Amino acid sequence: MDLRKIIFTLLAVALLASSCKEQRQEASRQAYPVITVQKSAVEVTNDYPATIRGRQDIEIYPQVSGKIVKVAVTEGQRVSRGQTLFVIDQVAYRAALQNAEANVRAARAAAATARQTYVGKRELFEQKVVSEFELNTAHNAMLTAEAQLAQAKAQEVSARNDLSYTVVASPANGVVGTIPYRVGALVSSSSASPLTTVSDNSEMYVYFSMPENSMLALIRKYGSVDKTIKQMPAVQLRLNDGTLYGKKGRVESISGVIDRQTGAVSLRAAFPNTGGLLHSGGSGNVLITEGIGSALTIPQGATYELQDKVFVYRVVDGKAKSTRIEVTPLNEQKKYIVRSGLKPGDVIVAEGAGMLQDGVAVKVRK
Repeated sequence: MDLRKIIFTLLAVALLASSCKEQRQEASRQAYPVITVQKSAVEVTNDYPATIRGRQDIEIYPQVSGKIVKVAVTEGQRVSRGQTLFVIDQVAYRAALQNAEANVRAARAAAATARQTYVGKRELFEQKVVSEFELNTAHNAMLTAEAQLAQAKAQEVSARNDLSYTVVASPANGVVGTIPYRVGALVSSSSASPLTTVSDNSEMYVYFSMPENSMLALIRKYGSVDKTIKQMPAVQLRLNDGTLYGKKGRVESISGVIDRQTGAVSLRAAFPNTGGLLHSGGSGNVLITEGIGSALTIPQGATYELQDKVFVYRVVDGKAKSTRIEVTPLNEQKKYIVRSGLKPGDVIVAEGAGMLQDGVAVKVRK
């Protein structure tokens, strides 16, 4: 064979082998979707466990002792101020009032007699018929009778009040809570449990706590506690079943004391409750949304965790490079805000990061 033909044949074989190798390398590259990290305006929503209370939760205790003879309301009933809730046996209190009224009449008559006696003694003393001692004695008797009349009147007022207390009325508009006592139950002012609770639930108070650092950040943002209360955006309420309450509320007060045990500050928000969906004693989560002017955001699916640390794979010169990042979750958006580890323009693998290894060739999937 001619030497030139041999050289040509060897070159052709070498080129063919090189081409096959490149094709195998290209075939070995796994295709992954990628994204380019950019800054954008975002909103961060933080949620805080909360308890729900009526604007007024008034525990109703009896002011006198006796058996309940009537329960005039039912649990969950809406009542008005002054409406009768319970009636306690009145027999003994009516008798006490009648006795007090009789004592007043007797004391009034005795006082009138003592006054007349004193007036007569004074006339006789002026005529020098009786001594000064007798006059003073009559005067003292009149003062004693008048004091006994005043005492009798006070006892009548007390007896009348006791009788009125046998009718337990609602002190405010609201909704009746649990009624642990029934007709025939013996109650008193020292009873362990209230007769019921009346809750004013036309507007509900929602109490929650915020970490000190978060509270300080808000105060710095708005300038003062008063300005924070006035300028904070409306807040939302997630109910215990996971649904969002249909109306937004406003933060009305911020405690000036930090809880030593939790390091948190207590806040109170008010929510309208025209539909009666919120109930005193319920629970939920207050959601506070805060706008951030510009931040790096990435999908949570583009990350993987290792020993409680978060990583992504950057694409550098066609290869995957594992990079640790610091992140803050964006609630309910399945995204992270990247605090460190990435910069605008970085290209990262968008899906399947958990299947990659450092240094693996990455083919960009369109």
